[in-house]
Order: sequence, then structure tokens, then C-alpha cells
Amino acid sequence: MNGATTAVWPGQPYPLGATWDGEGVNFALFSEHAERVELCLFEQQGGHEARIPMQWQTDQVWHCYLPEARPGQLYGYRVHGPYEPDKGHRFNPNKLLLDPYARDIVGQVDWNDALFGYTIGNTEDLLPDPRNNAHSVPKSRVIDSSFTWGDDQPLRIPWHETVIYELHVRGFTLLHPDVPQSYRGTYAGLGSEPVIQHLKQLGITAVELMPVHSFISDRHLVEKGLGNYWGYNSIGYFAPHAGYSASGSVNEFKTLVKRLHSNGIEVILDVVYNHTAEGNHLGPTLCFRGIDNVAYYRLVAEQQGYYMDYTGCGNSLNMMHPRVLQLIMDSLRYWVQEMHVDGFRFDLAPTLAREHHAVDRFGAFLDIVHQDPVLSRVKLIAEPWDLGEGGYQVGNFPVGWTEWNSRYRDSMRAYWKGEGSLIGELAYRMTGSSDLYEQSGRRPYASINFVTCHDGFTLSDLVSYNDKHNIENLEDNRDGENNNQSWNMGEEGPVTRNQNINNARRQQKRNFITTLLLSQGVPMLLAGDEMGRTQKGNNNAYCQDNEISWVNWDIDSHDREFMKFVRSLIHLRKKHPVFRRRHFFQGRHIKGVNVKDILWLRPDGQEMTDNEWSMYHARCLGLLLHGDAIEEHDERGGRIHDNTYLLLLNANVEAIAFRMPEHVGIARWCVDIDTCYVDGKRPDRRTFNTGESYPLQGRCVTLLRIMKAPRQGLVFPRDADD
Repeated sequence: MNGATTAVWPGQPYPLGATWDGEGVNFALFSEHAERVELCLFEQQGGHEARIPMQWQTDQVWHCYLPEARPGQLYGYRVHGPYEPDKGHRFNPNKLLLDPYARDIVGQVDWNDALFGYTIGNTEDLLPDPRNNAHSVPKSRVIDSSFTWGDDQPLRIPWHETVIYELHVRGFTLLHPDVPQSYRGTYAGLGSEPVIQHLKQLGITAVELMPVHSFISDRHLVEKGLGNYWGYNSIGYFAPHAGYSASGSVNEFKTLVKRLHSNGIEVILDVVYNHTAEGNHLGPTLCFRGIDNVAYYRLVAEQQGYYMDYTGCGNSLNMMHPRVLQLIMDSLRYWVQEMHVDGFRFDLAPTLAREHHAVDRFGAFLDIVHQDPVLSRVKLIAEPWDLGEGGYQVGNFPVGWTEWNSRYRDSMRAYWKGEGSLIGELAYRMTGSSDLYEQSGRRPYASINFVTCHDGFTLSDLVSYNDKHNIENLEDNRDGENNNQSWNMGEEGPVTRNQNINNARRQQKRNFITTLLLSQGVPMLLAGDEMGRTQKGNNNAYCQDNEISWVNWDIDSHDREFMKFVRSLIHLRKKHPVFRRRHFFQGRHIKGVNVKDILWLRPDGQEMTDNEWSMYHARCLGLLLHGDAIEEHDERGGRIHDNTYLLLLNANVEAIAFRMPEHVGIARWCVDIDTCYVDGKRPDRRTFNTGESYPLQGRCVTLLRIMKAPRQGLVFPRDADD
């Protein structure tokens, strides 16, 4: 369609965005303070532009209907209104704007001064820039939303059965040798058979995709030869990022979801609704800023030329405006209902809960989500901190939400590094963080447990570097976290000829992954950790779209052995409900069973006393989990029973003789896992009697299992290797 368009009808103010109804396209755009709006149509990217005045406005929504328009039509908007930056208004019709509701965004940002609403060099007066930017900006594109989903339905895997795998769509498959070249780094590549088989064999139940909303790279990064690799710079909340598409079709993402679902894997999206790619008051005018700056953004009350910045990214969306809330809710529902995703991880989630200033756990956004009939049924994960005052909100989100538990990460790193006075903290984190979540009525699965994630060291780097090495980011190594609780074991860097150090690092990785997967709560793994992935000590690789960030699938025998170890642990967790309880431990005798559901033990086999939890030197303890005291029921109401396990942890350098507890009346214990061995298995396969001491090696985790039932006479199911 071009300038030959003849028919323009009033259309409807809802739904917002461009909607193909099978006969024509309805266009609807919200702008509270606009004086005039033009719909701009393009034959091709950067080609002829036809401008159509949107003459109809209903309830601050500008709308029209084009009966001759079809899917594939490129479009944008020019919005007229006051240009008064000191009052918050930044309308500039010379700037072509993306549709906030665009289902598809095509083209790249070609950085030049014309992309800015003000004249570069006049930053104090912010004079309007008169240049047309249409040739330099992406365009919105009309889509046909039809897709054959077949019998695809939400998997609704319970939280307590969930194992999350955080990955980057591009970086995960770009180097995979068995993925067709044209599919690597794309949605199609992620949905390819060899990749899905890797996830299934590993035991993953949900992939958490780093941002796939359409995003751009900041100018300063592009001019350095870098880019926003992570994608936390959204500009379109409905459009899958086109750079990850092999076909150029939105349906490629839908196909990915459908394929993952058919293999029992849920899809969780990392979403960035806290800020946009338009940056601070000196940023470009690409979408929201030019449509209605006052409505979409939080402005400084006394200086409306500036933005409230709770994110460190220059701006914050105005969650107090009902149309902004509508935008976010419409976006979330779209991804659930049209794209069939299973949940969301909310980046810097406290920003979304801020009302006038403070974080409010009863704020509008959280309340709306809680009562929404669609969103209240999907997985909701908060990154429970932002950069504003009072922004650290771990443990403070309401019922129905889970949280990335940074206390878990920090505690596990510090404990295995050998720091003292941590066994009390360790106990809370391993049992689901009841101190954070129980009082508010939440369950252990409210805690998303992780040791590594995209932001920070990989697992291999965590045991290979004492310091960050971010030189390639071109910020003189100033960026990234300085306090990583990492430990290189004696030499900095991944390559060492010292086999003792190499062995110690591999054992430490086994310690981390064993602790993670045998803790109560929901484990999250970082993609590639199971294969020894390294970022060469870079703990902030947000701008590294290269082999620093990409997953290397060409791994050696040690990494293959570790991957096998991780796989076995995940399957152990899945098999035994004692490691994934739905309720917090009681720590008392369970009715009908003469045992406690949990016991914390000293190395002499006796129960810990209250004063022993704070001892600085205490770095070794045992965790006894009674499988006959779970006090939970299966889907048919039957009582759940499991094996009884003894988990021993020793962060000391020295080996410790750990006495098998006598009071449980057990004849024999077998060793299921011992991290001092490369495959986690004792080569002698020996068993240990009650009262006998187990030789628990330094910096080691051992998992033992009862081979004979307690004196009550209940026979526990035996594993195949008994």
C-alpha cells in the first residue's frame, strides 16, 4: 500500500495497535496530549511514505480503519503536539515513531543525529530537531496472527517439579555443530532437534529466555563496535526480536514454543517493563517519548525535563498511569494467549511496584496481576531489586510470586569459599528460605535458587577467577560487580598446569551444583554451566556478542563427565520428592510417625544445639531428611513416602569423620553421591552402618541413603543400584 490509498474509515479505538480482521486493518494509538496524529505507510523499509491524518479520536485514542491494508504493511506514526521539554512534552512530528503495540518490528536503528528529538549540541535549551528520521529507524509491520497450534496447551508444570534453565536465544545455538547453519542463533535453532534433546536429557522443565522483546543497541555501544547483546533495552513489548528470527516471521517464535511444549518444556520470558531503550532526557525519540512523554514516563516533579531513574538506564515507565498499566497487561496477556508462553521473569521488578516513590507490595501492578484470570495462572518470577531507594525487596513480593533469591546465591558462594559463621544462613537457604517466605503464606518454591545467572561469573569462572576481567567492555574494567565471592584456588584464569588446582576446581563445581539441586525451592541453572562454559573472567558480558558469551559445544572429557554428573543430579531430584517439598519443614515429630521431618547434625552424629549455629569455626554439618515424614499428598490424595537421606557438607580443607546417627535405628547407609569423586560415585560401593563414621573429605558433599526401613517396619522403595 502507498499513496494510492483511497479509503479511510473511522475504525475503532480498541484494540490498540494494528489489527488485521481478514478484510482490512484497524489502527489505534493512545496519546493523551497529542493535538494531531498521522499514520505513515511505507512500501518498503526506507521507501515511499504516505501520510494519513487520523481524524477520529475516542477517549484519547486516535484511530482509523484502512480496508485496503493487508498483513505485511509497514507503518509508523507522526504525532503533533507541544514541544516544551521543561513541562515534559517532547512532541516532534519530524520523527517517525514505532507503534507501542506493534506485533512485528523490522529494520535496524541507523544511528545518526536525526534520531534525536532535540538538536544535538543544544542540550541545555533542547531545541527541536527539524530532520526527518524515517530512513534511519525500524518500522512497525502488520501481521496475520493466524497459526496452527493444534492441541498445544499450557503444560502447567507444578513449581515444585520445575527445573529452570536460563539461556540466550542467540548465544546458546550459534556454535552448535549439529544445528543447520542458517538456524544457528535463532528461534528455529533453539527449537531444533539436537538442542531440544540436550535439554530433555539434562532434565530441564523450563527455559527462561533472556529478553526476546524487540530491543536496540545504544549508540555509544555501536560506536565502540559493541552492542546490547543481553537485550535489556526494549523498544517493543509485543514484537519478538527480529534479530533472532531465521525466517523473518513472527510464527517462528510460535513454532519454537509449540516444539518445546511437545517435549515437556515450558517457556518463561525475561521481560523488561521497568524502562525503555529511549534512555534519559538526552536519549533518542523512537516511540513512547514522541507519542506522549508525560504519560509514559516517570518525570521529576519539579523538573519535568528530567526522568526518575530507578533502573540505572535513564528512565522508568510511569506505572501510575492507567494506559501504561494497560500496555503492560495487554503485552503480558498477548504473550500468554497468542504466543502460548508459560510465565515471566520481571527484570528489576520493584520498579513496577513503585507508586509515588516507595515500593508498595500492594501497588496497582501487583494487584492487577494477582486478580487477572490469565496472568494469575502463569509462572511469575520477580527480580526483587532495583536501584532506587528501598529497592532491595527479596522476600517481600506477595503470594503467587516467586523470586530470584540472591541471598541463596551469596550464601552458597561464601560457604563454599570457606567463610565462617554461615551454617545458620546455609540451613535457611537449603530448606527453602522460610525466614523470607513463610510468614507471608508462601511456600519453599517461592525461592528461585541459583548460584550463577547471566549477570556475573559463569560456574567455571566462579572457581577460576578472584577478580573480574571486563577489559573487552571498553570501560577500563570499572563495570560489573566487584564482590563476587569467587575463588580461583591459587591461580588466576582457567588454564593451569597445576592438576591439584584443576581437580579442586572441578570438585568445587560439583559442590555447587549438588547443593543447588538438593536444596528445597526451585533450582535455576545458567546455560552452559553444565559444559564448563567460560566468559574468560568477564562478569558483565552484556555487550559481548562473540565467543566470550556464546556457548561452546566443543567440550573435553572433563566437561562431558561434569555434564553427566549434572544430569544425574537433576534426575535424582526429580525422582525423590524429599528434595522438592511443597511445604516448609516443621522440625518436630510428625503425627503418626516417630521421627522428625528434618534433623541438623554435628559431625559426631548428634543433633545441633541452638548455640552451635553461630560458631565461626563450624563449617561442617549434616542434614537428615526423613522420607516417611513428608506429610504431603499426591494428585489422588495418597500419602507421599520417599527414601530417607543424609546430606553431609564440609567446607573445611580437612577431612572429617562424620558419625552415622544412631538414634534413627538404621542398619545400613549407602552412598549415592560423593563430590570428591569425578563421577560422584565411590568406586568401592561400600555401605556404612549406624554408628560408623563416614570419611567426609575436605570441601566435599556426600549424600547417603537408608537401605533398610526404620523400626516402624515401613519398607522404603529401593533404588535400582541397592
